[in-house]
Amino acid sequence: MVLQSFKNCLRLSCVLRTPKACFWSTAGGGLIIQSVSNDVYQNLAVEDWIHDHMDLEKQQILFLWRNSPAVVIGRHQNPWQECNLRLLRQKNIKLARRRSGGGTVYHDLGNINLTFFTTRKKYERMGNLKLIVKALKALRPQLDVHVTDRYDILLDRQYKISGTAAKLGRTSAYHHCTLLCNADKSVLSSVLKSPYKGLKSNATPSVPASVKNLFEEDASLTSEMLLDAIAKEYAVQHQIDHHIILINPADETLLPGISNKTKELQTWEWVYGKTPKFSISACLNVAYKDSVLDVKVNMDVKHGRIEVCNIDLPEQWLPPGLYSELVKGLTGSKFCPNETTTLVTTLLKVCPQDDELHSRWTLLCENMIRLM
Repeated sequence: MVLQSFKNCLRLSCVLRTPKACFWSTAGGGLIIQSVSNDVYQNLAVEDWIHDHMDLEKQQILFLWRNSPAVVIGRHQNPWQECNLRLLRQKNIKLARRRSGGGTVYHDLGNINLTFFTTRKKYERMGNLKLIVKALKALRPQLDVHVTDRYDILLDRQYKISGTAAKLGRTSAYHHCTLLCNADKSVLSSVLKSPYKGLKSNATPSVPASVKNLFEEDASLTSEMLLDAIAKEYAVQHQIDHHIILINPADETLLPGISNKTKELQTWEWVYGKTPKFSISACLNVAYKDSVLDVKVNMDVKHGRIEVCNIDLPEQWLPPGLYSELVKGLTGSKFCPNETTTLVTTLLKVCPQDDELHSRWTLLCENMIRLM
């Protein structure tokens, strides 16, 4: 494989700035590019950029990329339903919402991501997955890998090593999939487990599956070997030179407007606000002195904001005015621990200067924040 350095690749930047430039007439029917970034938002932005700017009638593209730890949900999914958000925050794992459908996946540097860009007419995800399987078999003939009718790739007939999703535009399309090489499965299983029991949503749920890393099957494999094998098979099928062009997804001269796409994918409004309407019913067990208080909470959340809020407290536990101010403040606010913490801090100023009430109020607020 010939890896063209990014410096040398800059001479091709005119192609990406203006898709009708001369490069399309000299690069053949396919192009293989790889991101030099491990940032999930930048790499997802590259997908959007290529989909929006490239003339895929003239140039099919394979995009290779890897991310630092991140959980990526589908366009129509609910992050509170799909993962443990508190654990993500504790482990400093990013959360991203992609523009394609499908289920939730965990990414780290032990995970290879592949995106196949074509016109909508030429879109064929089964063919792409079979290309990957063929590349794997060429590299290690003994591997028992095959594509299922659900468009997954299974190892040893039972372990999922690749999930798949797609975006179909009016004329353009892309199909992207993962390939588990050496991902941290303990982190994967813990972060993709929602703590919510009373969440009701019409969002697209993920389908749990047993997973296994390819490196568990063959420790002699490396990510570079797998990337090279897939690129080689893609080059053979598209009758192009076996070159991988490195691109920097932060370079505005290469991808004009890419920074705005990256920023949009990081906004709360996109990651959380695009969540379909859902409801939460929970019973908070608030430990106070020698007793445990049951606090029932019911909320309706729309566009990531609390639309309806009901908190059922035992009588006389808090002054009605203080309790009603909390409900009033939460209604219309983001279903978000940071915003609720700010609200609580403000409301503390109107709390009566009574140690007993302060203790009760603080416990209630801490549990409400923990709910998010």
